[in-house]
Amino acid sequence: MKFQPVPGEHRYAVAVREGSDLWLTLWVRRSRKGEFFVMLPRGDRDWDVHASYHLNGTLHMKSYDRKVLPPLKCQPLTGAFRGTVRLAAFAGHAPKSVGAICDPTAFSGVVEIAPGILGPHDGQITVDLVEPGCHPAALPWAKIARREVFRDILPWIVITVGSCGG
Repeated sequence: MKFQPVPGEHRYAVAVREGSDLWLTLWVRRSRKGEFFVMLPRGDRDWDVHASYHLNGTLHMKSYDRKVLPPLKCQPLTGAFRGTVRLAAFAGHAPKSVGAICDPTAFSGVVEIAPGILGPHDGQITVDLVEPGCHPAALPWAKIARREVFRDILPWIVITVGSCGG
């Protein structure tokens, strides 16, 4: 995947390191307008699964250009952000089979994961927006493999990779 730089846009990737290869499995984009999108690379371009959080506070998930869950009304992104909002939780990762290579220079930050943590049936990634100093809402994590907090924009972005199973 080739990302072109967009002034005022921020992107954060989650990628699996296998030897010298870095495989993109998910990325978060904050648009110049201040809206957030959580995207997953897929071999089928029509799939286009993603979550989006719009300025008016509407949070929804789409797949095949259809809303897959009822939209949620969250706090608008036009004022001071308070507390925490979960943008997305995705499981079922197979980045090597999709073939999306991660170019770290195309991102504001990269969360690198070792092989074996994420897979088609193992591991999951959550993406949360949090007020500075807050923690994301709890999940029944059995093991957190990696958590990164990106503090370069407001609200902060927290990306957690782990598993909820035994």
